[in-house]
Amino acid sequence: MTQNGYDAGRLDLPFVGISTFGKRPYVADWTAIDADVAVLGAPFDAGTQFRSGARFGPRGVREASTLFSFGHAGAYDHEDDAIYLPASVRIVDMGDADIVHTNTELSHTNIETGVRAALKAGALPVTIGGDHSVNIPCIRAFDDQGDIHILQIDAHLDFVDERHGVRHGHGNPMRRAAEHPYVTGLTQVGIRNVSSTAKEGYEDARRMGSDILSVRQARALGALTLAQRLPEGARLYITIDIDAFCPSIAPGTGTPSHGGFLYYEVLELLQQVAQRHDIVGIDLVEVAPDYDTSGSTSILAAQILLNLLGFIFHQRAIKA
Repeated sequence: MTQNGYDAGRLDLPFVGISTFGKRPYVADWTAIDADVAVLGAPFDAGTQFRSGARFGPRGVREASTLFSFGHAGAYDHEDDAIYLPASVRIVDMGDADIVHTNTELSHTNIETGVRAALKAGALPVTIGGDHSVNIPCIRAFDDQGDIHILQIDAHLDFVDERHGVRHGHGNPMRRAAEHPYVTGLTQVGIRNVSSTAKEGYEDARRMGSDILSVRQARALGALTLAQRLPEGARLYITIDIDAFCPSIAPGTGTPSHGGFLYYEVLELLQQVAQRHDIVGIDLVEVAPDYDTSGSTSILAAQILLNLLGFIFHQRAIKA
């Protein structure tokens, strides 16, 4: 069957067509979002201190996500005996926030506008960076959403107050988040000895409500016990820096750090957290595709996001 030369019965395989997130519909009008999940690209990397390139992260993750475009049946997990992300979970792609090169504040304001639009529509905002500074406007957008706790999965503490006059770079987001009265605390997981934060930064973080765990400490606890450390009943915002993973599986990032997590360690933590908490926002940052010619870093990022969304909405369906 064709309509104006278009085959309505086409297969639309992953390598065909425009790469929206998971091949879900694109919504250009942010006042017309009608969805459960709204994905926003934040292709900003002017906050980096070493290797840039995360501005291409949203494109890379979107393209990789087409590999997991499940269609209407969702994805059946035989281990969990569950179908994740069926057609009843409505996901849309908002496209990218407008980025103005060298203008951090205007770029961040545009990202904040996108997250606010998703929240106003009642959709779960999922932001794909970009460097970790894009978390700053994401958290700003929650100023009228009630209290939140932040779960950060990352190699670096990102708790620098100010360095060389910079307060809104990718080393600052967790410090800026902790300053908001509606951020009740942070759980920072995966932090390891290559962190660029001085000892005083760790002391400040703990004083301002952070629970800090390294990869080795997280492994010793296990996913269940680690998830139980989060405040019971807290509404969670989850921020995932791809450098939390070992660069043996995620080399495509600007600040790789050996000794990181493997896939199932993070996946099992996210599943446990989704079973216990209301997840109100997500960002995934620091994917820099040009440093990984295999594309595996972007695929990992897309897979983590889609599985996390599957866990969230599967749990909501159980509770409904």
